[in-house]
Amino acid sequence: MIWALRLLGLLLVAVIALLPAAHAHELRPGYLEITAQSETDYLVKWKAPVRLGRPIAVAPAFPTGCLVVGEVTRVQDATALMTVYQLACETSLDGETVVLNGLDATLTDVLIRFQPDAGRLQTARVTPDDPALQLSTKSSGFDVAKTYFRLGVEHILSGIDHLLFVLALVLLITGTRRLVETITAFTLAHSITLIATSLGWVSLPPAPVEAVIALSIVFLAREIVLKRAGQERLSERRPWLVALAFGLLHGFGFAGALSAIGLPEDSVPVALLTFNLGVEAGQLAFVAAVLVALWALRRAIARPMIDGLASYGIGIAASVWLIERVLT
Repeated sequence: MIWALRLLGLLLVAVIALLPAAHAHELRPGYLEITAQSETDYLVKWKAPVRLGRPIAVAPAFPTGCLVVGEVTRVQDATALMTVYQLACETSLDGETVVLNGLDATLTDVLIRFQPDAGRLQTARVTPDDPALQLSTKSSGFDVAKTYFRLGVEHILSGIDHLLFVLALVLLITGTRRLVETITAFTLAHSITLIATSLGWVSLPPAPVEAVIALSIVFLAREIVLKRAGQERLSERRPWLVALAFGLLHGFGFAGALSAIGLPEDSVPVALLTFNLGVEAGQLAFVAAVLVALWALRRAIARPMIDGLASYGIGIAASVWLIERVLT
C-alpha cells in the first residue's frame, strides 16, 4: 500500500508539472510571408509568437541590397506580434537566402511562404538548428506535403489535452476490435470538422470549444473510475459514439491551430490532407506507445490499480484546464 501511495504522489507531481501546458491545442511557430509586388519589391509579413507575455527575439534578415521602405506596421495580441512592411531589393530574391536571426537561441520553428508571383509558391520550414532558407521559385507540391505533415505530427504530440483524451479511451476500452473502431470514429470525426472549419464552411468560437474539450476528458476519467467488471456502461458498450461526438469538437481545436499557421492558397487540398495525415500518424504512434507501456506495467501492477491512478491523474489535470478555460 505504501508503494501505491508513493506512486500516486509521483503521478500527482507529474500532473501538476503538466498544468502550465493547459492550452495544449496550440501550435504557434513563427510565420514569415514574402509576396512579390514586382520583380524586386516585396510585401513582408513577420509573425513572432508570444512566449511568456513577450514576442520571441527573432527577426528575418534579407540579403544586402534589400531595404525596408515606407511605414512599418506592428500589431500585437496575446499570441503574436505581426510586423508588416515593404521591402525593396536591387535584384530578385529568387535563389537568395533569408536568415532568421536569433532563431538558434529559441525552441521555435518558423514556417516560410515565398510567393514570387500569382502562380508559384514556396512553402518551407526552418528550425533553430538550421535557421536559413534559400528562396526558390521552383518549389514543388512535395515541399508543402512534407512541411504540413510534420506540422500535424508535432501538433498532436504537443497537444497534451488531446493525448490525455486518447489515453483515457485506451484505458476505458477492452478488446482490440472496440479500440480500433473507437480510434477510427475519433479520427473520422475530427477530420470532418478540421476540413470543414479550415475551408470556412463552419466555425465556432475557440474559448467554449477548448472548455468542452477539457470537459470531455473529465467525462472519460469519470467513466474509467466507474468501470466495473461485468457491468458495462454505455461508454464501454458503444465507445465509438463517445469518440465520434467529442471528436467533432477536437477537430475544431485542430482547425484553430492550423488557422494560426495558415494554408498555402494554391495547395490547400495537399496541405489539409497531409496535416491531417500527420495528426493521425502521431496519434497512432502515441496509442502504440501506450499499449506497450500498459503491457509492461501489467507485469508489476494490477490493471485496476493502473486504471485508478491514471484516471485520477487525468481527471485532475482536465478539471484544472476546464476551470481555467471557463474563467478566462
